[in-house]
Amino acid sequence: MVLVVSGVAGSGKTMIGRMLAERLDVPYAEADDFHSEANRLRMAAGLPLSDDDRQPWLAAICDWIAQRLEADESGVVTCSALKRSYRKRLAMPGVKLVFLKVDRETIDSRLEERRGHFFPAALAASQFQMLEEPGPDEDVLVVDGSRPPAEVVSQILAGVAVRSKP
Repeated sequence: MVLVVSGVAGSGKTMIGRMLAERLDVPYAEADDFHSEANRLRMAAGLPLSDDDRQPWLAAICDWIAQRLEADESGVVTCSALKRSYRKRLAMPGVKLVFLKVDRETIDSRLEERRGHFFPAALAASQFQMLEEPGPDEDVLVVDGSRPPAEVVSQILAGVAVRSKP
């Protein structure tokens, strides 16, 4: 199984994804590493990405997932997956999508405190504008990403019923 940890910027995807990968003893892939340099520069300049900008990024994440699944190996990858169409593209057999739900005030606070990242806090508004929260008809585990990270990880592991290493 491949877990895809999603949510807006600042929701804790990287921290939770790394913790899950460590607990499960599987490879971890960071969504930001799949962005082109042009996309990174665009975001660093305070410009939101368009759907067209995101397509090669999503394709690269899907390729990583497909490689894991074809090799019958597990993994954890992060991806904002803000739109239903993005989640639909990621939702291959053998993939479990997790959405870290965090309120705007908490996100703003987290992004203001974050240092050394190309994504400026000012872009949070664009993330919330394009966000289509997972609906009840989607097979997405929604968890409260504002909870302490260890609790979030435990809730995810229980929700997807996978065993972690002791």
